[in-house]
Amino acid sequence: MLRSAFVALGLAVGVSAVLAQANPIAERRDAMKAVGAATRDGAAMAKGEAPFDAAKAQAVFKTYGDAAKKMPGLYPDSAKTGGETTAAPKIWEDQAGFKAAFAKFEADAAKGAAATDLAGFRTAFGDATKNCGTCHEVYRIKK
Repeated sequence: MLRSAFVALGLAVGVSAVLAQANPIAERRDAMKAVGAATRDGAAMAKGEAPFDAAKAQAVFKTYGDAAKKMPGLYPDSAKTGGETTAAPKIWEDQAGFKAAFAKFEADAAKGAAATDLAGFRTAFGDATKNCGTCHEVYRIKK
């Protein structure tokens, strides 16, 4: 009886994992939209258009860190095309470089999370967004 329960649990977990990755293009688009929204918030603080808020700054870098961890797994061979993706073929040709870019983004996010004032935030935010631009230059198709 217990063995059957473990088998059923294992199947349920496996099916859940497959369903969670059922549409990696949509998942990566949603993650990038979250990064974009966080970047808008961060840019407003960095430019002085909004007051520096340590909690909001932390939220920006948390969004970046979460995306950096999740994104490399959202580019399986089965999701090279379709869904209006702007993923460049270079992603699959240079998996090591692609993953390294997200590792750098994650490190930038971790450094940014340690920022406690506007000056520190601006520096960390600049580093992180520069990394975004570099990655998009290589791994994204321009529309």
